[in-house]
Amino acid sequence: MYAVSAEETAAALPFGALIPALREGLARGAVTPPRHHHQIDETAGSTLLLMPSWRPGGLLGVKLVNVFPENSASGRPALSSAYVLASADTGEHLGIIDGNELTRRRTVATAALASSYLARPDSRVHLVVGAGHIGSLAAEAHAAVLDIRTVLVHDQRREAAAALVARLRESSVDAHVADDLDTAIPRADVISCATLATSPIIRGELLTPGTHLDLVGSFRRDMREADDTCLTRGSLYVDSEIALDESGDLTQPLVDGIITRDAVVATLPQLCRREALGRRDDHQITVFKAVGTALADLAAAALVHRSRVQPAGRPPGSSA
Repeated sequence: MYAVSAEETAAALPFGALIPALREGLARGAVTPPRHHHQIDETAGSTLLLMPSWRPGGLLGVKLVNVFPENSASGRPALSSAYVLASADTGEHLGIIDGNELTRRRTVATAALASSYLARPDSRVHLVVGAGHIGSLAAEAHAAVLDIRTVLVHDQRREAAAALVARLRESSVDAHVADDLDTAIPRADVISCATLATSPIIRGELLTPGTHLDLVGSFRRDMREADDTCLTRGSLYVDSEIALDESGDLTQPLVDGIITRDAVVATLPQLCRREALGRRDDHQITVFKAVGTALADLAAAALVHRSRVQPAGRPPGSSA
């Protein structure tokens, strides 16, 4: 059984390969039971997540995720995870993949995949809100599907935004720190939020027609990045209907009667299978809410697995 480090996982998941792999994997589908939530400490918000998915005749995977939000105060990652991969035919364990890097890259790649359907093709300005472990890759992922010319970065810690801007500039990206979020929002064609906010930071009244808003930070009911106006002005798409039950961005407006479950235009797998249309015109505001799915994890893990087994030939269960 092999072990794949964070560096090796990143090398196996370049966005030029990962985004098409996600498109194919989400379109094909797999057996994906609801994720298991276990509260470790309600006061601190620490949580254990178990996320299984498998395709008969292919691969079986389970991601184990520890979420400890208070770690950010001491400079430690809020998320820690490992992905265990096995053959769905024999149950034989094949490998352990660094779950942090897999989650990080599949999260922003999923958002970029959604943007390929929902953002205007002529989108040029990308606003990244949150320069942490996930958000720091959002610009690179979106550049794989859109001709982005300018990246604006906002973070509650200015030094984090400045550090990300410096890294982007090293790659010849026209990047700038956005100190005032409310000023930056109307300038953006695409807005990516990857924060641990518990109250709205994106004001829907500031969104200009044609904007695509991408929300990947809120994965609990007490977490929220966008206000009600974002949802009443925008057309809503989700990575999975689970988002309606897990993310405060949707559960809170549902409880308040601001939206209904019918507000969801389509899921990302439906877009990938061409069962639903994405953006209708250049004036539509689109909102994509993702909480992360085990199906996307499996598609990413399968890509890592192929990078390990192809040089020596494909053993049983080598494809997802």
